[in-house]
Amino acid sequence: MPLNRTTVTHFLIEAMREKHGHGNLTLLLNDVITACKVISDQVNHGALVGALGSAGSENVQGETQKKLDILSNEIFLRFNEVGGHLAGMASEEMDDPYALPEGAPRGKYLLLFDPLDGSSNIDVNVSVGTIFSVLKCPEGVTHPEVKDFLQPGTTQVCAGYALYGPSSMLVLTTGDGVNGFTLDQNIGEFILTHPGMTIPEDTREFAINASNSRFWEAPVQRYVEECLAGTDGPRKENFNMRWIASMVAEVHRILVRGGIFMYPMDERMRSKGGKLRLMYEANPMAFIIEQAGGACSTGRERIMTLQPTGLHQRVPVILGSKNEVERVVSYHKE
Repeated sequence: MPLNRTTVTHFLIEAMREKHGHGNLTLLLNDVITACKVISDQVNHGALVGALGSAGSENVQGETQKKLDILSNEIFLRFNEVGGHLAGMASEEMDDPYALPEGAPRGKYLLLFDPLDGSSNIDVNVSVGTIFSVLKCPEGVTHPEVKDFLQPGTTQVCAGYALYGPSSMLVLTTGDGVNGFTLDQNIGEFILTHPGMTIPEDTREFAINASNSRFWEAPVQRYVEECLAGTDGPRKENFNMRWIASMVAEVHRILVRGGIFMYPMDERMRSKGGKLRLMYEANPMAFIIEQAGGACSTGRERIMTLQPTGLHQRVPVILGSKNEVERVVSYHKE
């Protein structure tokens, strides 16, 4: 390895020294990163280790769990429960917050995570990922309850995701911009390869599940119809449409080359509040996108300022290049 390459650990040590003067968050993130490396290995081996296919069970969301959903959740719990940096954890795959083992040292942070986002893609070998968010535990709390996790996105200390694709990548923010790291399989380390990631304000690419168009609200239907009309429509521009069905992969594409991702409100999910989970998906991704110069909204309000009302609360999500997100929001206001 060239001696001038920066590992994620060295990067975090320097960043945290300047910001906090101590390394507690770095040590926590090291545990998170180790869990991501193990999940990456399992995803990469797939059928070779018998990790593909359905587990024959459902999670708290009522979704069918894959074998790798359950395995990834266990990996995250095991690698983070005894480090002494956490007071508690919450997972998209579990009804309630995870109680740390009795006698395990307690720290001052809370960890929320979606252990394997986009797992419906696993069996067809399409990119999946892990999303995580770090909050500060309320002062004096050593056995956090649900209410202790219900903090708006603006209070996040750190957010990130791991993308398991042709190469495994880690993208994270601690509130000072966004940086991307690529896993060097030869040495088992994430190396800084995408410093200071930013999102162009303008784009001609959008991502949405068009099969749901008949259920969308009028503002989203209007926006997509204008994009599809191309140079003959009011936008006078041709647009490309993308859809991977993996939020991590969609967001990563936007970070690299711009775009807008939408999982808007539709009539079938109105009673649930939306599709994506505020605490495990929307908030951490909103933190990353905003730190990279993009924007995130439900269509009516900024995601990061929402006051959570439940651990598994769902919301509509519109995020990406700033000017396109603002256009969709303006259509909602009209």
